[in-house]
Amino acid sequence: MALFICFLSLLLFSSATACDRCLYQSKAAYFSKANALSSGACGYGSLALGLSGGHLAAGVSSLYKDGAGCGACFQIRCNNSTLCSSKGTNVTITDINHNNQTGFVLSTRAFVAMANHGMGQHILKLGTVEVEYKRIPCEYKNQNLAVRVEESSQKPNYLAIKLLYQGGQTEIVAIDVAQVGSSNWNFMKRNHGAVWDTSRAPNGALQFRFVVTSGYDGKWIWAKTVLPADWKSGVVYDSGVQINDIAKEGCFHCDYSHW
Repeated sequence: MALFICFLSLLLFSSATACDRCLYQSKAAYFSKANALSSGACGYGSLALGLSGGHLAAGVSSLYKDGAGCGACFQIRCNNSTLCSSKGTNVTITDINHNNQTGFVLSTRAFVAMANHGMGQHILKLGTVEVEYKRIPCEYKNQNLAVRVEESSQKPNYLAIKLLYQGGQTEIVAIDVAQVGSSNWNFMKRNHGAVWDTSRAPNGALQFRFVVTSGYDGKWIWAKTVLPADWKSGVVYDSGVQINDIAKEGCFHCDYSHW
């Protein structure tokens, strides 16, 4: 138990030290293929298109955060005021960008959405643009955190789940699972991206508890009844809980004067 508490404290501290709402400068390019980001490292597949209307992004490792950054939302705009609007567009992280020449690689739809009316083709011709970006809360109105059972799951022991509709300005850094009504919790590990798994899945209906961090704050969120005893692969289940925490400011050089 002491080892777990120490490990949990490390998770919370490492997440808390990040400044999430500061305004940053970077560059953005785009993928020409529409499905490139939906099949990205976060593992969302076609479900990615339902997260932000196809406004998707691959972020560098500091944004991807070994998968903890999957599903994070950012407001991003290009610095060319002739071509681009001051509002920019909102994107969701669905992949990792291994090219350190740009902070983001956007879906074509998101890239064009940064442009002023009638300037979409002009911004596409540039290929890469200077941008400003900041993290913003994800908003899924009337939508709880959802748990999708992955096809790789095999009863009775192996369970893999994917998290969807993670709202707020948060990261899920740990998950435990137990049979409903039991206090015998088993930890799950991040397999990749937004996918978590365990080879010690309990029998019966299942409950989950999540360690959710936002800025300096970290807390447990308990979803008391999520998966039925006859859970099935490929099905999305409602967790019954909403996550909408917003990070407290934790940096000293934020600049919001232009937003």
